[in-house]
Amino acid sequence: MHTKLSEQVHTLLKEKYGFSHFRPGQKEAVFAALDGLNTLIMLPTGTGKSLCYQVPSYFFAGQTLIVSPLLSLMEDQVEKMKRDGEKSVVALNSFMTSQEKSYTLSRLNTYKFIFISPEMMQQEFVLAKLKQLTISLFVVDEAHCISQWGMDFRPDYLQLGELRKSLNNPLTMALTATAVKQVREEIIANLGIGEHIQEIIYSVNRPSIQLRVQECARNKDDLLLQAVNEFKGPGIIYFSSKKTADRVAQLLRENTPFRAESYHSDLEALDKRIIQSQFITNQIQVICATSAFGMGIDKPDIRFVIHYHLPSNPEMYLQEIGRCSRDKKGGVALLLYEKGDENLQRRLQEGSLPTENEIHYAYTYPNRLTHLKDDPKVGMLTYFINQKVSESQALHIIEDRREHKREQLDVMVSYALREACKRRILLSYFDEDVTQSTKECCSHCNKELTLPYIPKEYVENVNVSHEKDFQIKVKNLFNL
Repeated sequence: MHTKLSEQVHTLLKEKYGFSHFRPGQKEAVFAALDGLNTLIMLPTGTGKSLCYQVPSYFFAGQTLIVSPLLSLMEDQVEKMKRDGEKSVVALNSFMTSQEKSYTLSRLNTYKFIFISPEMMQQEFVLAKLKQLTISLFVVDEAHCISQWGMDFRPDYLQLGELRKSLNNPLTMALTATAVKQVREEIIANLGIGEHIQEIIYSVNRPSIQLRVQECARNKDDLLLQAVNEFKGPGIIYFSSKKTADRVAQLLRENTPFRAESYHSDLEALDKRIIQSQFITNQIQVICATSAFGMGIDKPDIRFVIHYHLPSNPEMYLQEIGRCSRDKKGGVALLLYEKGDENLQRRLQEGSLPTENEIHYAYTYPNRLTHLKDDPKVGMLTYFINQKVSESQALHIIEDRREHKREQLDVMVSYALREACKRRILLSYFDEDVTQSTKECCSHCNKELTLPYIPKEYVENVNVSHEKDFQIKVKNLFNL
C-alpha cells in the first residue's frame, strides 16, 4: 500500500469519523479492499464492522451495495450514517411505498451507499436498475445467513452468488460476527469469492465481559431483580417470549429505581425508535427485549446483558452478550437457567422448520403457497421448489438442519450445567481456547465474583414534561 494512500485513509478516518486509529481488524479489512481483494471478515459484535466497508468506499468511484437481512437493522444503519453527515445513502426495502420506491430507483445512481434486502434485490426491475450502476463494492452483512449451518439461515441469501455474477462479479466483502469454519467455507463457496480473497478472522472472545450462570429453582424473577439492582445499568435483558418481556418490564418498574421498557416485534416503528433513542441517552436504563433489539444499536456503555431464557445457540448468545462493554470498561453476561428451560427453545425450533407433511403439501400444491410467502417455512420450501430440489432432498436437508439446531441447543445446555470454565465451553465451539485465564473470567472460575466496573447511579424519576420534550426531539430527528 502506497504511503500517500495510507495517509489519505487515516486523514479520512480522523476527519470524517473522529478516530485517530483503527480498531483491531478494521485496518486489514480496509486495505485489503483497497488492494482489490475480496474479503471474509469475522469481527466480534461491537467492533465496528460497518467502518470496514465505509472507509474504502470513499476511494472508489462507483456505488457500494450493502445486502442486509433485517429491515430494522438496515433502517438503523441508514439513519446513523445520515446523522453522521452522509446524505448519499438510501435503503431499498418493503418499508417503502410504491411511489418512494419508484422515485428512489429513478435516481439510484445519485447515491453512494445503497442498502438492500436480498428479497428486494431479486426483483427483476430492481436488478435491472442495479445493473446500470457501477458497483465498486458488494457487501454482504450478516453473511452467516448464507449457510444452512449458520444461526440464521435465509434461503434468499443463497441467491447472492448468482446475483453477484449478474452484476459482473464486483469486489466483495462478507461480514459476520460469529461463524464456525464450516460456515465460513460455505459463505466463500456460495459467493464465488474463493480466488483473490483475504480472510480476516478475529477471536470471538470478549475478555472484558464477565460470564455468569445462575441456576434457578422457581425463583427466577427474584434473582433477576437482585441482579438488576446489583448491576445497575444500562443493560439489556433478553427473552424468548414477548409476553414475558412485557411482564418483566412492568416488574422492574415496580420493584427497582430504574426505568424499564419492553421491545419486540409487536411495537410500532415509531415506538421502537423512541425507545432506542431513550436507551442510548439513558432516559431508559433497562430494555426487556426479544432478539429484535440490539443490532445496529450504537451504545458503548451497556454494562450488562441478562438472558432470562436459554438462547438457542452459541452464535446468538455471543452476538447478544457482545452488545455490552463495547467501550471495554467491563460488563457482565448473566444467564439465568431453570431446569427445563431448553424445552421452550425446542418447541420454537420445531415450529421454525417445516414438518414432513408440510413439505409434502408444498410439493404437491406449490401454487397454493403464494399467499403465505411471508412465512419463513414457506420461503424455504419455495426456494427448494424453484431450485428444482426434489422433495426427498428437501426432506433430508431440513432434517439435517433440525438435527444441527438440536446440537447447538445442547451446547447451550452444557454451558449452563457443566462444571467447567464457561468461557472455555463457548470458545471450544468455535475451535478456540482461553489464552489467558483470570479469576474474573466466569462464575465457575470464581464463586465470589465482583463487578468488573464501577456501577453508575441513576436518577430514580424522570421529569414527565422533559420526557415529552425528548420524544418530540426524537420525532424531529427521524423526520417523523
